[in-house]
Amino acid sequence: MPLYAVQTKKSYEQTAADMITNNDTSGDVYAALSPESMISYIIVEADNEHAIENTLDDIPHARKVLPSETSMAEIEQFLTPTSDVKGVSEGAVVELTDGPFQGDKAKVTKIAESSERVTVELYESTVPIPVEVRGDQIRVLDQDEWE
Repeated sequence: MPLYAVQTKKSYEQTAADMITNNDTSGDVYAALSPESMISYIIVEADNEHAIENTLDDIPHARKVLPSETSMAEIEQFLTPTSDVKGVSEGAVVELTDGPFQGDKAKVTKIAESSERVTVELYESTVPIPVEVRGDQIRVLDQDEWE
C-alpha cells in the first residue's frame, strides 16, 4: 500500500489522524499514524492521493497531502522508539521536570539504561541523597546554562 505524508497544524497531529480514519467514507484510506517525534505531519496509508484529499475536506486540522509517495525507509526512524536516557551521561547537570523535586537541578550519578532510570544527587540539598527518577522526568542542561 502506498504511504503519504499529510501536513497538519502543530499539536493536532493525533486529532487529524483520528479524524482521517474515522471520516473516510470511501474505504480507500486504511490507516493514519502520528509518531510523537514527527511534528506537523502524519503518515496515511491509502489507495491513492485523491482518496486522502477527499477526506481532508472535512478535517479542519489537516492542511495538504505532500505531492509524492513516502517510502517506508523514510519513516522508519520515526517508528523506532528511542530511549529516554539517550544523550544523558554520568556527571551531566540536569533539571528535574516532574515529581516532588520538579525544577531542582541535579547531577547524574548513575544510569540504568535497561530500566530507563537515572540516579541523581540534588545540588541544593545539604546532604547528598541519591534520588532515582525516570528518564523522561529530566532535562539535560548545558554547562553554560548552569554556571
